[in-house]
This record gives sequence, C-alpha cells and structure tokens, in this order.
Amino acid sequence: MSIGVAPLPLIPFPNSVTAAPPVRLTEATRIVTGEVTRGEAFLLAAAVAERTGLGMELIIGVSPEPGDIVVALGPGAADEAYSLRTGDVVLIQATTPRGAFWGTQTLRQLIAQDADGWFVRGADITDSPRFAYRGVMLDVARHFFSVAEVCRFIDGISAYKINVLHLHLTDDQGWRIELDGWPKLTDLGGRTAALGDEGGFYTADDYAEIIAYAAARHMTVVPEIDTPGHTHAITVAYPEFTEQPVMNEHLEADAARLNQSLPVFGEPYLGWGVGFSSVKVGDPATDAFITDVFTQVAAMTPGPWVHLGGDECLGTDPADFATFVGTASAAIAATGKTPIAWHEAGRSGTLAAGTVGQYWGFRTPQQGVADAARTFVEGGGALIISPADAAYLDMKYDASTELGLAWADGPTSVQESYAWDPAAVVPGIDESQILGVEAPLWTESIRTSADIDYMTYPRLPGLAEIGWSAAGGPERTWASLRERVAQQAPAWQADGIGYYRSPEIDWPQA
Repeated sequence: MSIGVAPLPLIPFPNSVTAAPPVRLTEATRIVTGEVTRGEAFLLAAAVAERTGLGMELIIGVSPEPGDIVVALGPGAADEAYSLRTGDVVLIQATTPRGAFWGTQTLRQLIAQDADGWFVRGADITDSPRFAYRGVMLDVARHFFSVAEVCRFIDGISAYKINVLHLHLTDDQGWRIELDGWPKLTDLGGRTAALGDEGGFYTADDYAEIIAYAAARHMTVVPEIDTPGHTHAITVAYPEFTEQPVMNEHLEADAARLNQSLPVFGEPYLGWGVGFSSVKVGDPATDAFITDVFTQVAAMTPGPWVHLGGDECLGTDPADFATFVGTASAAIAATGKTPIAWHEAGRSGTLAAGTVGQYWGFRTPQQGVADAARTFVEGGGALIISPADAAYLDMKYDASTELGLAWADGPTSVQESYAWDPAAVVPGIDESQILGVEAPLWTESIRTSADIDYMTYPRLPGLAEIGWSAAGGPERTWASLRERVAQQAPAWQADGIGYYRSPEIDWPQA
C-alpha cells in the first residue's frame, strides 16, 4: 500500500503502517479480551454498536475465532504504545491498558461500510506518542458547562488520543468548584457567567464524576485555580481577600468596543476584559485562604498536576506577583503535586523547583517571553507548548467567523493551526524538555456545547497529531491532513458533532 498516495483516514497518523487484509464485521463478531482490559473493550463495544448497530458480545479469557476483535496485553512496548493488525482477526496489543485504549481509538477510525456491510480497513500498525502530555483546556469559568457537557467533550477529544483535560475552573466571571469552608465562592462567585449568562459550579461529587469519566478514557484532569489575577469572582464572594480593580487602557478600550461595563469592586463582572483583578499579597488571612484552596483542590485531584494560573496579572505589583508565585507554587508542591503556571510566572524567580511552565506566546516569541519560559526548565521543570496564534481553539477561523476572538495575531485557519512544531517555538529548549502540547478553548464567546463543537472541530485533530505523531512522519503534511480530516465528517455527523465546514477542506457530500 502506498501510504503517501492514499492515506488511511487516521488522526493522529501512526508511526508505521503497512498493508494487511481487511476484516468483515458481522453479528457474529465478538470482542475478546482479558480481565485487565475489560473496561477498554467495553467502551470499544459500545462505540462500535453506536456506529454500526452491531451488538458485539464481549468475551473474557477465551480463544478468538476468525472475524473477532482481540484486545490484549503483551510484552515489549512503552506505556502508551500499541500495535494493531488485521488478518483472521483484528488484534490490538499493548503493554498497558492505556496503550490498548489508544489502539481501540485507532480501530474506530478504521471502521468503514460498503455494499456488503461494515468492515475494518486492513492495516498493520505500530504506534507510540511523541509527547507524554497531549492536552486540551476547557474554560468553564467564563461560561459554565455541566458534567454531562464536559463528559461529552471528553468523548470527542479522547478519540484523537488526547490524554489531559485542563479545566480552567476560576476566573473573573465565575468560580466553579465547591470547597469546604468557603461556601460564598460558589453561592455568590459562581452565580453568574460572561455576558450575563447563568453560572453554576461543580460539587465535590460532580468533580469526582468528571475525573472518573476521564480516567476511564485514560485522561488526566488538571484543575486550574487562576491566581493572583483573574480573581474578581473571589472579590464577589470574599472581598477581604482582594484589591480594588486596576483599570488599564486595553480593558477600557475593549469595554467601549464591545459595549461592556467596566468591573466594579464587589459586583459580578460580566465582560471579557482582563488584567484588573488581584488578591491581596502578603496578607496572612489571604495567604491562609490561598493555601487552603490549593490544598483542597490537590486532595480532590488524583492526577499529578495542579495549575496556579499566573497570567495577565496587570493589577498586581511585580514584587507582589513574585511573592505570590512563590507562596502558591510552594503550597501546591507541599501537597505532593507538581505546580503548573502560565509562562509569565517564570519571571518571578520564586517558583518551586520542578514547576512546569505553560507557554502561550506566539509561534515566534514576543520580546522576553522565551526568556520567561526557559526559566521553568532551568528550575528543573519542563514546558507545555500552547502558542496562542496556532493552538488556541477559540480564535476565529477567519474574519467572518461569528464566534471566537482574534487578538492572537488575527484569525487562525485550520492550516495555520497545523503549521508549527513544538520543538521549534522556544529557542534554546530541547525536545526532551517539552512535556507536551495543549490546545486551550477559552469561552468568552462560547456559550453552548454546539459552540464548543464548532470551534474545536476541525482544528483539534491536527493539533492532536502534532502532539502524537513524529515530526517527520510520512503523512505529517497539510495535504495529507486535510484529506484525512475530511474523512472524519461521517463519524462526527453520526456522533452529533456540529463541526465547522471549513472551505480549506474538501468535505464529502452531505
């Protein structure tokens, strides 16, 4: 098979693919697995049934028969690696359940239909990821999304081997996580959302449900409590912990352009402006509050990371910012978690050792931004690369796109979102010092699940491929990607995903 001429519709594209016989799927097809991979096989059976209508029987610990799908563990591969081979059976094999799960996601993309029914396209695949951290961020603070909506989002992004969900839980417009001892954070600070929409929050049980749903799909949840700026929701709840808003030219200009009100101390903020809010730094009561917040969030979160924010703190004195970053990162580290902070925190000189930095500058770094990012590596940490002018899913596709913003060097087309390499963004950073990549979806203008779909697809698949596939892989080209993205459309339609029909892509006839 000439992969370069007719690539299989796989995203991310695997490391190695050669030709193999297809396998016909029928009512007699079974999914055969072991006890350890029962959960992964169960999710595969449910997905295949939903797509094809074939109710495949799940069988534990028996010998496969011709035409079966086998999900098995075996020796010899890295944590997330897997192999998939078609022949008498479809065989997915991995060292870990995580690798087996990614193999099932590849299998789902190989399922097709012809005049004789459903079948699995033939392939012999060996695959493993480029980066360990492949994330998507969902901002539930500007606009709130229910547990069911977040779980639906997890289903969509896990299909592309995304393994981290970063939840932006707090911002000026709302506080979305319930914590013991601080009821006003959600009772008052969680009541509203941007544009005056209804707010909401997650109880401890809600948050645990999201974590469990993600974990079943081998996805780690990273909670973000954005501090010391982006904290006006704290002002609404506990004003004794925060400073008066500090106005700036960009905030005032945006308010005038968008016909939005400026922030008022103690009142909910419904606009989009940034950089005006700050907690009180050096105040013992505020320090105790912040430490308790991070301690509780860390205890609620099984994953290894907690994000402290640290971006756009224009309302915080630089010396106070440095003091705060030291306090917050130390509080997180004391819980046994690894702190993550946006790249501005690298300028503080006070980060706890090993803190991970999240770079959100442009593909070509603005003045001083790369220096701030490198300090995380110098301090024993690593970098997550999220260039705003390529990886931000909330950027408009073009000037006519109704949803989204355009501050990151203008709109970002599907092709532009794919035309970058993580190892080439921050000068002086080796690929081994990059933890991975993340595609943030900020929700100032994103109000519904339909809006999420529209801004996430079709850009996310290409961003997922950047995180998973080798930089020099044979199908790591725009010409190949746009063809493979077009072939995702039937599955999106079957799953009820309302994607944007970008004119950059030759979509199949509806």
